[in-house]
Order: sequence, then structure tokens, then C-alpha cells
Amino acid sequence: MCGIVGIVDAGGVSHPLYYALYALQHRGQESAGISVINGDRLRKHKAQGLVAEVFDPETLRRLEGQIGVGHVRYPTTGANTPENIQPFNFRFMGKGFAIAHNGNLVNTRELRSYFEQAGQIFCTTTDTEVIAALIADELRRSGSIEDAVRLCMSRLRGSYSVVLAYDGALYAFRDPLGIKPLCLGRTARGHIVASESVAIDALSGTLVRDVRPGELLRITGDGVSSTRITKVDRTAHCIFEYIYFARADSVIDGVLVYDVRRKIGKRLHEEAPADADAVCPVPDSGTAYAIGYAQASGVPFTESLIKNRYMGRTFIMPSQAAREQAVRIKMNPIRKHLDGRSIVLIDDSIVRGTTSRRIIQMIRSAGAREIHMRIGSPPIRAPCYLGVDMPTREELIASCRDEEQVRDSVTATSLHYISFDALIEAIGHPCDNLCTGCLSGCYPVAIDGEHARAREVEFLDETLQLGLDSFGGTA
Repeated sequence: MCGIVGIVDAGGVSHPLYYALYALQHRGQESAGISVINGDRLRKHKAQGLVAEVFDPETLRRLEGQIGVGHVRYPTTGANTPENIQPFNFRFMGKGFAIAHNGNLVNTRELRSYFEQAGQIFCTTTDTEVIAALIADELRRSGSIEDAVRLCMSRLRGSYSVVLAYDGALYAFRDPLGIKPLCLGRTARGHIVASESVAIDALSGTLVRDVRPGELLRITGDGVSSTRITKVDRTAHCIFEYIYFARADSVIDGVLVYDVRRKIGKRLHEEAPADADAVCPVPDSGTAYAIGYAQASGVPFTESLIKNRYMGRTFIMPSQAAREQAVRIKMNPIRKHLDGRSIVLIDDSIVRGTTSRRIIQMIRSAGAREIHMRIGSPPIRAPCYLGVDMPTREELIASCRDEEQVRDSVTATSLHYISFDALIEAIGHPCDNLCTGCLSGCYPVAIDGEHARAREVEFLDETLQLGLDSFGGTA
């Protein structure tokens, strides 16, 4: 999951990076960090905690520079330890080097072993450091970032969006399948690349476009150059970005996430109408779905669960015990809206089922007569190896249960998941251009023991120079 941002700004990057990371806080709550380059001087500040806890005005004042990268972490590869907090800073060939990464590699162990056999030592357990080692190894030989990224893409298997500050420039690149999101924006005094467009909005910037799969951007105060490193026959955008990860006001690969979720809610009503008194979302992830359902059904949208805004996302908390304990603190039922009523309860997904069960029990204890649960994703039946912390099938409630068995487990009156075809239609991208591994068990990259649908990757050599005034929204 994670959130990354890179900024070039003539007025300084520390405050813009802070605001951008604040907008991406939903993507990771374990730690936050910022690295800036000022000439040959490389500075950083990072720590465990939320963005507002890690940084203060004095810290930001000391982070002087016009190029920088930032990161909020949700751990998939690498333990929850201070040394794994990004960005990572290095000195290489006399120059500062700062890198941050969103994604998950499936061949980290193999690549790490390769470097260790050659005498390389590592300071962290993350796959980000492996990416840095690959880039540095090629830079040592050729001195070319383009060649280094080309080597990286030929060796890496998995998902990755990367921002890199080096030698007076900001670089950003995205894996050849475009699994993890990354977009480019223009600000009043420079440019920004970020995991989601909401980070650009936070700076009053303009979304230019998504970084293309397999593309490398070089950004300086003079503008942007684009090198297309690879081309594939199809993409594999993460379907869970539209279901859960991304903020509803983000535009991901050309699609407004809010519109996707509202359309899913409409289709949920068409597929499984319920005789109910109110439509109630699980806040906040179920809200856009519930609005779509209410608009289509004519059943009133009623907030019956109020979220504690000072609580984070329970799905990305580090342990199941923490997730379960947080549910009651995070949400409080409005008894007057529930007592004696039949409700349609709408959420984005059911992963393990324990949170859904606790919410339903809480609502029933508040007096609800019937609870018809409607879910904005199909059953999650397979683990994700490309950036989501659900590593085993045993954790997934739907992996070995049918819909009726899941309904019985979470104790709902009725249960319906959105159909796969309706989900794809709502997103608006062809199914072949999405990664649906967690739903179908078929993955876009080769994973040991799993079924994969391979994509053909073609390495290119085309570079386009784009000046500051070149972007009209279609570059």
C-alpha cells in the first residue's frame, strides 16, 4: 500500500512534502519520512507515527532544499522496525541519493541473495533497499539513470512505483504493468509525482496525467523529460485501489474513485434489493457505495454509525487483535436510527470477517431488527503478493466458504457481494487491464505455487523532452 511523493519546487519542498504526505496518510500509518537534497547536501527526518506526529515546524524548517521525496509506510515486506522507515538516504559516487517505494516485489529474496553472494551488505529488510542496490550497481557501470532503471525493470518482479532524488533531479518510475498508482502534477513553482491525485490537490496543483506503466520521468526546475522504458500488451492496475485503498476523491488511472464506488452501490441494489428502512454505510469506506445504493433504491441514506475521526484504518493496523479492539473505539452506533429498524449495511469488502461480525453485533445490540449486508467487492478468495497484507488463504473468510456460510459467520440477516462483471463495468477498465489476483487467484506476474497470466514486456528506447509549459493535460 504505502504512499510516496516527490516534489521539485523553487520555493522549497519541505512544507509541500508535508502537506502531500498528510493527504496520503490513509495509505500508511506506521511511519513517515522526508528526504531533501540541497546541492550536494542530503537531509532527512523520519520516525514511526502519523505525519502530524513525526514533523513539526522546526523540523520542516531544517529540511531545506528544492528537490525531495516523502513516504508513509504500510508494511508488506520488512518488519516494523525503525531501520525500515523510508525514504532511504545513501551517498553514492560522491552524490546524495534518496529513494522511496510503494509496492511489493515477489523476488526480493532471490535478488538479495545475488547481492549478498557478491559481498553486498544490507541495513534493512525491505525490498526498497534491493531496488536501490540494483540502481547503484548499474550507475557504477554506466553512469546513466535510464540504463539503471532499464536494468531494474528487467530484474524486478512484482509491483513498484518509485521516486528517487539524485544528482540535482527527481526521478519517478512505475512498473511495466502499472500495478501501483503514480501520477504527475504541476504546481505554481514546479512539479509533483505522487501515489494519488489528492496529494496534488493538497498543493492546489493541477493533475497532468498518470505516469505510464514502464515510464521514467526526470524532473528538474527546467521541466520534465519522459523515457518510456518498457511497453506491455496489457496493464494490471490493482483492483483494490478502486475498492478500498484510494481516497474516494482521487483519480486513479483516469477514473474518479468516487464514481466507481457510487456505481457499485447502484448495481448492488439492482442485484440484491432489500425491503429496508434505511441504507447505512460503514464509515468511511462504505459511504460512496451507500449513496449509490440509496439513490437507486429510494431507501433513505441514514448515518447510523459515527466514526471517531481520530482513529485510523483498522484494516492496515499491524495485528488482528489491534483491529478487533479498535472497532468499538472507532465507531459508535446511533441507537435512535437503528432501534426496531431494518437496515441495509454497506461496506467495501469483507477480508477476515471479524470486523464485519463485530459491527453487526454492535448494530444488533443497538436494536436493529434486520441487517442486510451488501459488499462492494466480490469475495476475496486468494492472498495478495503485490502490496496488501493478507498473506494466507486461511485468513480470508471467503477462501473456503460460500456466500451463505459467510453470512452465517458474520451473523447478517442477508448478504450479497457485488458480482465480478458489475465491478469491472463500474471501474471502466477492461478486465484484462486489472490485477484481480485476490478475487480470481490468477496473477499478472509469476508467483511460485500460483497461477499467472503472463504479460509480454517489450523494452524500448524512446525519450521525449517536455518543458515546463508543455503540459496541457494530455502530455
